Amino acid sequence: MTPPTRLPSAPPAAHDGPPPAPADARPGYTVDQLAALTGVPSRTIRHYQSEKVLPPPDKQGRIALYRELHVRRLELIAQLQDRGLSLKAIREALRDAEQGRLSLEDWLGLSDQIRQPWSDDAPALLRHDELATRLAGRRPGLLAELAEAGLVKEQAGLPPTYLVPSPGLLDVALRLEAAGVELRLAGGAAAVMRKHVRRAADDLVAHFLRHGAEGLGKDAASTGEALDALRQLSAEAMRLIFAREVERALRERRDDLAAALSRARRDGS
Repeated sequence: MTPPTRLPSAPPAAHDGPPPAPADARPGYTVDQLAALTGVPSRTIRHYQSEKVLPPPDKQGRIALYRELHVRRLELIAQLQDRGLSLKAIREALRDAEQGRLSLEDWLGLSDQIRQPWSDDAPALLRHDELATRLAGRRPGLLAELAEAGLVKEQAGLPPTYLVPSPGLLDVALRLEAAGVELRLAGGAAAVMRKHVRRAADDLVAHFLRHGAEGLGKDAASTGEALDALRQLSAEAMRLIFAREVERALRERRDDLAAALSRARRDGS
């Protein structure tokens, strides 16, 4: 009996190195595809990368591929920009969140606290009749002086309307004018105060930046409470400090003030 024919066995496969890595199964987008998908222009995407708010893409050979994480990051950047954050602030917030120092939610909570207005004196748009009611019984020419002082700004169009940048300051000016303080003098005083209060505000914020990290609460929640207290009490502190300093300055220059008033009355007689 003839034995069955045996087929020669296949030669062992040659191994020239490790097996090839499996292809990345995640969806990838070129920069133009990412731009089309998200609505963010390609040049803006590259700018975000240069500002380090968007991670660099993966590389497959010479092709740069963006992933879903880039899509989500672009959405997050847009949301943060809608809340008024600059790219620098976004970069710091993302870095703090990634390093576990401050969660993005806490960071945004502090940002919202800082962005809250420190007064309820918001600009107002008044119709001509509304402004005329406020100026009822006042001397002729007062509206022109208010406009020259920047307290009201006539807007183009019909019916006539006026932008009042600070209704509170307008009321102060009208009360001073009714008390006999010339608008020119009150406007100059406001300019002096604004100049020095602006400097004081800058110095105050710089002071908190230098020394306030340990003194504004132990966590995000308590820091928010501290900022809220500062917001409520800063105006009162400013009023008290300013009143005491004006009192001191008037005391020190009482004789000069009396002489100036005497000259003004003599020249006016």
